[in-house]
Amino acid sequence: MTVVKDRVLDESTDRRTGIYIAGKWVAPANRAVFAVDDPATGQIVQELLDATPDDAVLALDAAADAQRSWALTPPRVRSEILRRAFELVLEKRDVLASTITREMGKSLAEAHAEVTYGAEFLRWFAEEAVRVHGRSMITPEGTGLIHVSRRPVGPCYLVTPWNFPLAMLTRKVGPALAAGCTVVIKPADLTPLTALLVVEILAEAGAPDGVVNLVTTTQPAPISTAMLGDERLRKISFTGSTQVGRILLTQAAQRVLRCSMELGGNAPFIVLEGADVDAAVEGAMLAKFRNVGQACTAANRFHVHHSLADEFAAKLAAKAGALKLGPGSDPGVDLGPMISDAAVERTIQIVDDAVQRGATVLTGGRRPKGEGSFLEPTVLADVQPGSRALAEEIFGPVAPVARFDSVAEALAAANDTEYGLASYVYAPSLDVGHAFASGLEAGMVGVNTGLVSNAAAPFGGVKSSGLGREGGTEGIEEYLTTRYAASPEPRLR
Repeated sequence: MTVVKDRVLDESTDRRTGIYIAGKWVAPANRAVFAVDDPATGQIVQELLDATPDDAVLALDAAADAQRSWALTPPRVRSEILRRAFELVLEKRDVLASTITREMGKSLAEAHAEVTYGAEFLRWFAEEAVRVHGRSMITPEGTGLIHVSRRPVGPCYLVTPWNFPLAMLTRKVGPALAAGCTVVIKPADLTPLTALLVVEILAEAGAPDGVVNLVTTTQPAPISTAMLGDERLRKISFTGSTQVGRILLTQAAQRVLRCSMELGGNAPFIVLEGADVDAAVEGAMLAKFRNVGQACTAANRFHVHHSLADEFAAKLAAKAGALKLGPGSDPGVDLGPMISDAAVERTIQIVDDAVQRGATVLTGGRRPKGEGSFLEPTVLADVQPGSRALAEEIFGPVAPVARFDSVAEALAAANDTEYGLASYVYAPSLDVGHAFASGLEAGMVGVNTGLVSNAAAPFGGVKSSGLGREGGTEGIEEYLTTRYAASPEPRLR
């Protein structure tokens, strides 16, 4: 046992308490706990400490203390630590995938895919760590030199969502560490267990004590208030709802903090006249039902040319209806549970609203009997304007299909939302698809593909879907600030 700033810390690596500070798991006595449940069974998977604002400030103490030495650590050293973390994630893929499935519910196949995807952010930013460039130039007047360098922003607060507990974390912590920033991580209380494993992996890879810290809590608002009000914090990166994002932006404005906000979405999936229906259905299955539809990039509403709408809806319903529903750990399962009973009930309400307005349920729409937060994969045909299914982010396995007659009508329908994260278009050719995509108000567009996410690509949206980008060469820029120094031009005498 060790005492750090009047707190007793448990040094054993087999007791993950949920509060990780300065390289140790904090283990205070008489502390409230909360349970992490398996959404497939409702059973408790593990109990963790419910952190307080004081815990968060202690974590920021550690991050601030480690900031200078981490910023001065050679980029190659930071790169090698991230590369080793990438390798360790792949080595531990089985335990990581099983943890994702237990706490979040997705099938083991999808959990393994998330591990692979999430690991790529560590590898990508290991490579980016040594490619942070500056520039030097003579002033236009020829009287001096301009030196521009890129420096780490400083301690960062990383807030991650429940739906991709590994990938959303590595997509933030990878560029932060690569840039030379220390971090305090607050994972979602519904799925924090994967994050606990990731911080241990980063420590095993060589991240010094205090560089990576973590707090778990069921009361994020007071913790975020304490963090954003602390003068040592220099950046927040948040993935979650637009409603919460607006609150955090308001708080961050008081101290003019750097912000990255990856917020809500309402992705349209457009099928233009002459498109390959079978290809569009395959893309729709991937864009809609991956992660049980619980993804900010999920296709939320399907606008299909009237000449293809019946065929598209029928084929999509046939494929969706054939998906195997069950606990993610069971062999052969395609769709696991939704994250909670409340999420299921809200989604059913959206389906009922569409039906009341004239839509037809082609498949699904019901909650199967038995335990767990399950909802059958659902396809709705002839969804009418004004339906909640077209206006709200569904975040569930429901595909509403609406018709359009003209390209102008399709484009107007696609952009008729405050959100602008992802969009998808299937067209008879890539030229036609890209021409249509040029008019879409979205940060990411899939043209004849149902998958847009890639570690090498900038992830982010426009309008109310957020600020900043994660991934790609743009991702590390979010954790860097620009410094300019002037000097006289050196001259030979």
